Amino acid sequence: MSINTSAKNRCFGLLAALLVSGAASAIEVPATPDARNCKADYPRAAIANEEQGTVSMSVLVSSGGVVKDSRINKSSGYRVLDNAALRKLAACKFAPGTKDGAPADTWTRVDYAWKLD
Repeated sequence: MSINTSAKNRCFGLLAALLVSGAASAIEVPATPDARNCKADYPRAAIANEEQGTVSMSVLVSSGGVVKDSRINKSSGYRVLDNAALRKLAACKFAPGTKDGAPADTWTRVDYAWKLD
């Protein structure tokens, strides 16, 4: 059975496209915070006002585990709680994320819940 040249070229082109697209996608594992050392003190003003909520943040962590940038994705509803969470996360040490098995700068999402007991 013979395959014509046009069909061979289409198969080769499809195979090449699959190989290239597969090579371009890196396996990324986000950084993780050391939860034992990343607990923020509840702001006194927030306690007095009985403010609670969860702030969702994105944090860019370096390959060395240091926070390079952070931003709020969703506010807790209280600026004082949001700012306290950002300040604490900026000072936290993280286990670095990886790309294709090697330590790398990665963005990770962190939700910080403020709850009064």
